[in-house]
Amino acid sequence: MASRKKRYLFTIIISLTVIMAGGFFLYPMIEQKGSNQKFRTVRVERGEISSIVTATGTINPVTTVLVGSQISGTIKALYADFNSRVKEGEVIAQIDPAIFEAQVEQGKANVLNAKANLLNSQANLENAKANLAKAEVTVLDTKRNLDRNRSLLERNIIAQATLDTAQANYDTALAQRDVAKAQVESAKSQVDSSKAQVAQAEAGLKVPETNLRYATIRSPVNGTVISRNVDVGQTVAASLQAPTLFTIAKDLMQMQVDTNFSEADIGRIEKGQEATFTVDAYPERTFQGKVSEVRNAPLTVQNVVTYDVVIQVDNKDLRLKPGMTANVTILVAHREGVLKIPNAALRYQPQTARNEAVVKGKKEQTPSSRKKGEQMSPPSLPTDQRRPARVWVPSEGKKAVPVSIYLGITNGSFSEVVSGDLKEGAEVIVEEAGAGKAQNRSTPSPFGRGGIRK
Repeated sequence: MASRKKRYLFTIIISLTVIMAGGFFLYPMIEQKGSNQKFRTVRVERGEISSIVTATGTINPVTTVLVGSQISGTIKALYADFNSRVKEGEVIAQIDPAIFEAQVEQGKANVLNAKANLLNSQANLENAKANLAKAEVTVLDTKRNLDRNRSLLERNIIAQATLDTAQANYDTALAQRDVAKAQVESAKSQVDSSKAQVAQAEAGLKVPETNLRYATIRSPVNGTVISRNVDVGQTVAASLQAPTLFTIAKDLMQMQVDTNFSEADIGRIEKGQEATFTVDAYPERTFQGKVSEVRNAPLTVQNVVTYDVVIQVDNKDLRLKPGMTANVTILVAHREGVLKIPNAALRYQPQTARNEAVVKGKKEQTPSSRKKGEQMSPPSLPTDQRRPARVWVPSEGKKAVPVSIYLGITNGSFSEVVSGDLKEGAEVIVEEAGAGKAQNRSTPSPFGRGGIRK
């Protein structure tokens, strides 16, 4: 008997538990169906809207010149320091020139020696030419004497020995003339060689003279020294790469912000667009600039492709310093007098619509449904021009009714309504009033006009 009562009591407890659980799950549906649903709405208004993109960048001079040393040596003197304003050609540093001055003197001595050798070679050439002239005269004299002796021999006036002597003298004169010609050619070659030695010595002199000029470091541009990397007495070594002594900014009154934008934003950025930025040094001031260049070279950082955007900035008060971090905002689109709605209205979706979306998503997983959906989808439209969307408006039957619209630009909080069945003054639902009941009593609506619809 006791066992039967226990089983009976256990059955009752189980039944009550099932009834309570069923009521727990059914109550929201009954409450939603039977009660007047409340919505928080916002009125559609006309106004202006701007679309922006943001990034961080670095402030740099427009033109920066690295002043280096083309020779090795010891810094003897410095004539410029940090923040020094310098002019083009002004001496800003001096490398000890002693060794280069000695090399110049040695080079000059080599030139003088080569020129002296040239003069000696030219004198030898003149002497060889004179000897050749004498040999030519001797050849003529011996030739006339030979011809006369031949005539006398034919008349038996002289002996054959006399003619033989004249012939020998003539042959000797010819040989001496050939020797003189060879000496002239040799002297000419010596002169040419001496001239080459002079040219070589003069070229060799240019090297130490150039190095001596390089020992005096001059500013290549008008500007301001923003970095000095050497001190007096320091040794600089110029090997494959010239050591940098100074960094000179050509004009600090004109600066630029180098910033990187992702590939998702770069398509909306164009040359000439307005830009604003702030720096940590002056947090309450906003600086103005313009996009001057959108570079095509990609830069991949942590698998994100970015592109360098250069923004020109006036810096007449010299408040902006090279290397400052800038928080950049670029205005990519602006509309005035357009219908706009809060983005919260775009995010809102009643529970019934969410359930339908889940069911529809499951159906679209099949190939036939996916193909049908592709055929019925609206044509592709340019970004920030026409984007299809749907909002919900309250109806007389206390229900949320969907309205299809097309969107234009957005600023993250509001979006432009380009077309659709939505007029100025209409109310759109941003949330269900019961969703934030505790907050609604103490916190006013952030969207201005509108309210709770029952």
